[in-house]
Amino acid sequence: MTGTASRVELPSGIRQRTSAPFGRVVSSELSWILHRPRNLLALLGLALIPVLIGTVLAITGGPSGGTGLFSAVAGNGLVLPVLALMLTQNLLLPLITAMVAADGLAGEAANGTLRGLLLAPIGRVRLVVVKALGVLLMVVLAVGVVALSGVLTGLLIVGSDGLVTLSGTTLPLGEALGRVALATAWCAVQMAAVGAVALAISATTEHSLLVLIATVGGLIVFGVLEAIPSLEWLKPIFITADWYSISDVLSDPIRWNNLVDGLWRAGCYTLVGFSAAVARMATKDT
Repeated sequence: MTGTASRVELPSGIRQRTSAPFGRVVSSELSWILHRPRNLLALLGLALIPVLIGTVLAITGGPSGGTGLFSAVAGNGLVLPVLALMLTQNLLLPLITAMVAADGLAGEAANGTLRGLLLAPIGRVRLVVVKALGVLLMVVLAVGVVALSGVLTGLLIVGSDGLVTLSGTTLPLGEALGRVALATAWCAVQMAAVGAVALAISATTEHSLLVLIATVGGLIVFGVLEAIPSLEWLKPIFITADWYSISDVLSDPIRWNNLVDGLWRAGCYTLVGFSAAVARMATKDT
């Protein structure tokens, strides 16, 4: 016998598959996310939040006076989806995003299925890409559900023939919906950044709860540190620094400075988080 391993010759015209079909793997992951009861319940809960806010504001008439979004919702229904996005992006949306990211890698490791995925002909980098696409799908669905529920609730309960901006001008319905779409897309980018960081944490542990605690706890710490005036110089590194700037889409003209800064910051966090997840999975023991 020689020292080389024997090779099995395949019949002519038949190629040995070296990797699983990427499209099939992605489809399976997305289907799993969409059929998970916990995810569906989370989406349902998000859909009810704008309904609850709109109903309470319609019954109470909203706060008297003031210039905040709560005051602006009164008789101005298309402000409601932006208000709902601003409120949910501080806790609920990051929590749901982190939950899906935790299930993606840490959950697989805890269930003993990650080893099989790493040994399967998928490729470690492609595995992270698949999990990232799953997180992105949930982000888009979650943010989209809040925005759509807010628009429908605002039009049906509060009512609006357009959008009275925070600057006092009135926008027609089509342009107003465009502002809501812009706020929705901006919020989705911020949550995608949270998802990338959560996925990186998920790649380092087998405990899903730890991913949730680290992600949400980190956002809370950022919020606390932002409130300390002497730490103003640290603000540019906080992922939450410009989250309240989502209301700038309701100004006329739109105040772009903070919105663009928020996009750049979210892009950096997304790149760092995804790169860290890939690096960890590339070196993870099977």
